[in-house]
Amino acid sequence: MEQRSEADQIIRRHAILAATAGLIPVPYVDIATVTAMQLDMLRQLAKHYGADFDDDMGKSFVTALSGGLLARMGGSLVKSIPGIGSLLGGISVAVFSGASTYAVGQVAKTQFEQDESLIDINIDRARSTYEQAMARGRAFIERYTTEKQAGNDLVERLQKLQEAYDKQLIS
Repeated sequence: MEQRSEADQIIRRHAILAATAGLIPVPYVDIATVTAMQLDMLRQLAKHYGADFDDDMGKSFVTALSGGLLARMGGSLVKSIPGIGSLLGGISVAVFSGASTYAVGQVAKTQFEQDESLIDINIDRARSTYEQAMARGRAFIERYTTEKQAGNDLVERLQKLQEAYDKQLIS
C-alpha cells in the first residue's frame, strides 16, 4: 500500500508541475515543458516499481494514450493572441496539461502494478483507464487551484505573469 501511495505522490506532484508549465505564456514552449515533465514522471514511476524505462518508450506510451498533441497545440496557439489569449489559452492548457499528466501517470502505475512494461500495453483497456483518470485529474487540478489562497493562487500567478509579459519585463 505504501508503494501505491508513493506512486500517487509522484503523479500528483508532476500533474501540478505540468499544470504550472501549461501557464507558460510562450506558445509551444509549454508543450515541450509538459512533455519533459511527463517523461520525468514515467522515469520516476518506473524506478519506483523497478521497471525498465527509456525515453523512446515513454514518448510512445504518452502518444498512444493521449494523442492530445493537437489539442495542446491549439490551446498553446491561442496564447499568441495578445492580451486575453494568454489568459484563456494558459488556463485551458494548464488544466489539460495537469489532467493529462495525472491520467498518463495513473495508467503507467496500473501497468507497473501488474508487472507489465509500458510496451506491453493493451491500448483499448489503457485508453478507458486514461479517460476515467482524465476526469479525476481535471477535478484534482481544479480543486488544487481553488484551494490555493491569495499569493499562491494559480490564476493570480497567471495574471501577474501576463502583466509582466505585457510590460515586456519577461519574454
